[in-house]
Amino acid sequence: MPIGTVASASKLEEILGADAAALLQHQCKTIPKESLHLPGPDYVERIHSVSDRPARVLTSLQAMLDHGRLGGTGYVSILPVDQGIEHSAGASFAPNPAYFDPENIVKLAIEGGCNAVASTLGVLGSVARKYAHKIPFMLKLNHNEFLSYPNSFDQIRFASVKQAFDMGAMSVGATIYFGSEESKRQLQEVTEWFQQAHELGMCTVLWCYLRNPAFKTKEIDYHVSADLTGQANHLGVTIGADIIKQKLPENNGGYLALSTKESPYGKLDKRVYDQLASDNPIDWTRYQVANCYMGRAGLINSGGAS
Repeated sequence: MPIGTVASASKLEEILGADAAALLQHQCKTIPKESLHLPGPDYVERIHSVSDRPARVLTSLQAMLDHGRLGGTGYVSILPVDQGIEHSAGASFAPNPAYFDPENIVKLAIEGGCNAVASTLGVLGSVARKYAHKIPFMLKLNHNEFLSYPNSFDQIRFASVKQAFDMGAMSVGATIYFGSEESKRQLQEVTEWFQQAHELGMCTVLWCYLRNPAFKTKEIDYHVSADLTGQANHLGVTIGADIIKQKLPENNGGYLALSTKESPYGKLDKRVYDQLASDNPIDWTRYQVANCYMGRAGLINSGGAS
């Protein structure tokens, strides 16, 4: 084994701490690896050559997969910066005011070797003619604005699919807050946007998040449970998302916790918990992948809490 590999493994064990053995030595006995459609250099041809995606969508998806330091691996690293809307510009950029200037956001994605940069209509549009041909653009179509009082949580449209196409974007992104009162409207809106994007040759990425106060108890936050996030993923790929963006699972059993005899919630099968997943986070993540049509739609993780 090369010295560099030993050093890297040692560093990884140091970072993982007490969880190192459980994660690095884990052998999955739930969903077989052979059942999954895994990332690779031939991912677009292998997966989408039999799909209904127009040829130009495959061109856009391949261009994004081939770009940056992970280019050609089938894996992606995307820089998403919509915090100026989602968390307010002042709170987001005060620590580093340079990022009030959109060009620095795009430069960061390029210097970091990202596959794409995802941001708002204003950010990407302000520098599109200078950078759209240098790094794949992903225009985020909807946002939760953080100025209405009192604060509320609803993803509303800020941009159109045509605006993404006109600026040279290769993909569009959108968020649905599954579990919220607004999710049914969001689901219908995003379905239409994704169809339009495919017709114009752009690939589609769905921020597939849960949001409902009932999902969080005093003991556990089921917004990151494997079963509930897995179902959100399944709804996301149903409406034509080429890639799902999801939070890493931190627990399981959301359906079990929320459903009672007096107030039944959803549908469940206990095999989800004892055959399709264990209590290991790796298996929880594999269950999320299974809900992305066994990997026919890509799964990427959000960057985590700030």
